[in-house]
Amino acid sequence: MKKQNVRTLSLIVCTFTYLLIGAAVFDALESKTEKQRREVLQEIEWMVRRKYGITDEDFRILETVVLKSEPHRAGRQWKFAGAFYYATTVLTTIGYGHSTPSTVAGKLFTMCYAMIGIPLGLVMFQSIGERVNRLSSVIIRSVKSSLHCRHTNASELDLICVVTTLSSLTIAGGAAAFSCYEGWSYFDSVYYCFITLTTIGFGDMVALQKDNALSDKPEYVMFALIFILFGLAIVAASLNLLVLRFVTMNTEDERRDEAQAMQALAGAVRLEGDVITANGSILSGHLGGHHGTETTSIDVNPSVCSSPCGCFSSKRHSVRRSPTQIRHLLPVLPMHELHLPQGPLLPPPAIYPNHRASI
Repeated sequence: MKKQNVRTLSLIVCTFTYLLIGAAVFDALESKTEKQRREVLQEIEWMVRRKYGITDEDFRILETVVLKSEPHRAGRQWKFAGAFYYATTVLTTIGYGHSTPSTVAGKLFTMCYAMIGIPLGLVMFQSIGERVNRLSSVIIRSVKSSLHCRHTNASELDLICVVTTLSSLTIAGGAAAFSCYEGWSYFDSVYYCFITLTTIGFGDMVALQKDNALSDKPEYVMFALIFILFGLAIVAASLNLLVLRFVTMNTEDERRDEAQAMQALAGAVRLEGDVITANGSILSGHLGGHHGTETTSIDVNPSVCSSPCGCFSSKRHSVRRSPTQIRHLLPVLPMHELHLPQGPLLPPPAIYPNHRASI
């Protein structure tokens, strides 16, 4: 089996195994808490219904109103600032879900916008990531030169360390800012930054969604957008070093196999046709070469009929020779240099297939 197929099957098995392990861990960590929260919410719901005499239908209406009014706490979601924030989450594939289009035209335009915007965003972030890696390599070479190191070239390990440090500083700084603006704990802010920059975008914690932040805090809106774009560029630099290296391994193996096949084809020697030997015999066969040795498959005529019919019986031989040891073959002359006998040609001898004699 080819190396690429083995690697692909191994990745599939590892991925599904990782999914099973993750499901088991999340089940153990979250299922008990989920059950407790559900029981508490059901008890509170029963207390509110009994206290205010709310029917089931009225309670469902009240619940819908509360859920639908949640996005409007940030102000008007579809004015320019909110629409720009929404477009950013679409192009970066974060998809918080804090605001969604409700009209048919809006949903249709979202699909068309994403079909063009997502590839454009991926290419842009990939290009920025490459520029960040190039700048990091220049800085690393300068630092190594100033320290008089023997090897001044930036290795992949050096770039990985630099990009990992930049990613950690970006998340740490963004978490501090969001903790101040949103009132979250620092750990929750780190969690939000990580979920955002990895484009997971659960939507359980979304910035700019309270106190009319979209309309009353333009500096905070600008900071949130810059954090998303700059942070995704740093993450793209990390992916360019880590993930794409493994993604291109199959392509490199295929190119290596193709080059080896071309070299083997170029080293093969093939000669087909009839060759006249020194004794005047005609050898019909195939000359093939492998690793500098040629195998000749020929038809010679060692058996001659002893009767006047002059027939021949053929026998097939296989001879292995070096390609340089073919001096026993006579050169093939052009037709105009051959001295053919004058006069009428003699008819070929009669062939009697059932009459044979060997010497």
